[in-house]
Amino acid sequence: MKNILYILCILLFVACDNPSAPVVNELSPMTKTDLAQGILYEANIRQYSKEGTFDAFAKDLPKLQQMGVNILWLMPINPISTTKSKGPLGSYYAVADYTGVNPEFGTLEDLKDLVTQAHALGIYVILDWVPGHTGWDNHWIKDHPEYYLQNEAGEIIDPINPFTGESFGWTDVADLNYDNMDMRQAMREAMVYWVKEVNIDGYRIDQAYAVPMEFYKKTFAALREVKPVFLLAETDVNHPGGIEMVDLFDASYDWPGHHLLKDVIHGKKNVTDWDAHIENLLETYNDRNIVVNFISNHDENSWNGTVQESFGAAADVSLALDYLSPGMPLIYSGMEYDLDKRLLFFEKDSFPKVAGKTFKLLEQLGALKLQHPALHSGVDRGTYRRLSTSRDENVLAFERTKKGDTVVFIANISAEYVGFTAPYNGTFKRFEDGRVKILSDTYEHRMRPWEFWILTK
Repeated sequence: MKNILYILCILLFVACDNPSAPVVNELSPMTKTDLAQGILYEANIRQYSKEGTFDAFAKDLPKLQQMGVNILWLMPINPISTTKSKGPLGSYYAVADYTGVNPEFGTLEDLKDLVTQAHALGIYVILDWVPGHTGWDNHWIKDHPEYYLQNEAGEIIDPINPFTGESFGWTDVADLNYDNMDMRQAMREAMVYWVKEVNIDGYRIDQAYAVPMEFYKKTFAALREVKPVFLLAETDVNHPGGIEMVDLFDASYDWPGHHLLKDVIHGKKNVTDWDAHIENLLETYNDRNIVVNFISNHDENSWNGTVQESFGAAADVSLALDYLSPGMPLIYSGMEYDLDKRLLFFEKDSFPKVAGKTFKLLEQLGALKLQHPALHSGVDRGTYRRLSTSRDENVLAFERTKKGDTVVFIANISAEYVGFTAPYNGTFKRFEDGRVKILSDTYEHRMRPWEFWILTK
């Protein structure tokens, strides 16, 4: 009875806090259809607010719903190791206790409250999971040194890069030994714990390619005995395991596409290279595999630069492409507020939350993604057809269709004005304002640098 009253109070709180926000009485387990409409948000709890807590973040859940977000990915919520720690607060990915909550963020009950509030708004919640290594003061180090890889001297080692055979330089973590079956079982039990105890909806697996596929097969089966879950892999077909590894998961990263898009924006490649990438994705991935499209995430922001640094004046068209291309778009904490700084990784940071042009664009793109079956992915994926133009090296034009629904994307992916013709005719509505746009094969279209059109019927 107490649990029922508690959930009713949460629903009432959310509804009163944001009267326009639809409230879900009970969130059903995630289905493949839910994934097909997925919009993913990566939450950096530590840096999202000055407080850096679950409670502070939960207050903005209605804003995520405004942007169409329906899957929330929480960066690691576990206690952080202090032994060999980097910086004052250490890395989220140096886990001290797989079944504990970082007190910096709040309590277990605070986390449960966050999940309950998200579910009330129709938002699924997944946890970031680090299966490849632990922090140096994880109790496994003392209690089960056999759980770890060791050198010839019997010393536990930090992770080794499989491509080079050298240390990654991640000296704040100890590499786990997946030849030890007891360790695998302990890891599996920890993952099942969070699904049962907190009712989370799945995991984002850090460095998924570094763990044997057999572990995933048995572990994912155990998770799905509890409830259907969403499993996102930090990997792609170019990493160890290839497509066989990717196929174990519901979704994986489009790292190649991310890096290629930056090269196109900076003139190192052109749109024809992007065409080849999309063609390869469509041939390689089947309907069960969803690629996650992104222009930023925690690694990119902290180590490689802000969206503005990486994409400059092309930021908006690049973001739009994330939503219109086959796959699931990702928003990283702060993007919606035009984040213009590299967030510190090992110490406290924050950013001002003033909704500007990017928040509005994300609202529009979110509504577009959810309302148009042509833009769905996975098992409900809409078809993708490249539309040829007279300037294919600079102009990206394609059509997404499904069950009578059509969305057309045309963009000038260059820093120059372009004029072009396209053998395509039709009357459309512009997604941003509903005004009529006519495409004709007899007309030369003109586009400003980085301009894009999203047209619907």
